[in-house]
Amino acid sequence: MSVEAPATGSARLAPASTWWIGLAIVLVAANLRPAVVGVAPLLSEIQAAEGLSATAAGILTALPVLCFGLVAPVAPPLARRLGIERALLAALVLLIIGFLVRSSGSLVALFAGTVLLGSAIAVGNVLLPSLIKRDFAHRTGLMTGLYTMAIATGGALAAGVTMPIAHAAGLGWPGALASWGLFAVLALLCWLPHVRRAERPARTAGRRVGGLWRDPLAWQVTIYMGLQSLGYFAITAWLPALLVERGYDPVVAGWLLSLSTVAGIAGATLAPVLATRWRRQRAVAVAITAIAAIGLLGLLAPVGFELAAVIPLGFAQSAALGLALTLVAVRAPDAAHAAQLSGMAQSAGYVLAAAGPFVMGALRDLSGGWTVPLLLLVALLAVQGTAGVLAGRDRQVRRSAVA
Repeated sequence: MSVEAPATGSARLAPASTWWIGLAIVLVAANLRPAVVGVAPLLSEIQAAEGLSATAAGILTALPVLCFGLVAPVAPPLARRLGIERALLAALVLLIIGFLVRSSGSLVALFAGTVLLGSAIAVGNVLLPSLIKRDFAHRTGLMTGLYTMAIATGGALAAGVTMPIAHAAGLGWPGALASWGLFAVLALLCWLPHVRRAERPARTAGRRVGGLWRDPLAWQVTIYMGLQSLGYFAITAWLPALLVERGYDPVVAGWLLSLSTVAGIAGATLAPVLATRWRRQRAVAVAITAIAAIGLLGLLAPVGFELAAVIPLGFAQSAALGLALTLVAVRAPDAAHAAQLSGMAQSAGYVLAAAGPFVMGALRDLSGGWTVPLLLLVALLAVQGTAGVLAGRDRQVRRSAVA
């Protein structure tokens, strides 16, 4: 599943071009979460308007994450055929279409647009790290930090301003969600100049790497990626609803989700920097797990501890994403293996993660409260931490390649 591209490298980019493509990457990365996170503050309104149960709403929030996993294998061959830049351009166009379809007014369009959005984001999830590896080979750590920071920032903006937009502008939930399409249009306009300068992809498929699906270390990285994503999307989907049930105003609940994602900006930026300072990342994995546990247990505490819970939880969840992306890079012996490991981790990992919002909503319906779903997340966090410790050992996946 490796992504082959012309070996341009950052050395061939002029300083102005390097600055511009770096800015464009950050802007595209910032569009990888608003389509998903923006639903959470409005989920109660969507349920009421469309008559959705918590289980059906869980399916709605799980759909884009499921697409992340199912569509991830399509991204590398698409990039080999079109080139990474053109494949990302197609993803941005699909993202804009998805925003329009999802907000067109019908229940079918709500779910269909969600699938389009998830598919577009899946392509960006896989190809942006490959582009960073290609064009910023000597600044991978810095660009990975900026990339994860941009993802967290996009999520923070969506969590914080979607509800105020819906109320202040009188748009309702369809208009508020559709407004994020303008942000995608801005990213597309910034991306177009880079597409015009991009080289045509080579006709050869390039080297393919095999054997990772039988490598225990690759599975440890994949499990860590999947479980950290499961926890993130489960909390993102249901935190506002949980807070509303605990007596918070919906706008305040949305701002608390935003505060959580703002705290995640620091975690997303700091984790890759710390993780690349040492050959082993076990201590970083343990620290992230402990901080996330504090946040989850805070949500189980009596009313009044929510602020002390959402900050460490948001910090740790985004830090876990940064660590997961770092593990993909440091556990691979070369770029080809890194691309294949990234594809495996995102494909299997996001399919696993898609269960999070659905299971959390179903358990809420079955148990009549949030205690059981949160206890399940605590248990899965222990598994995630174990996978992180194992994946954080100083070793690499087995070298295996076929022509």
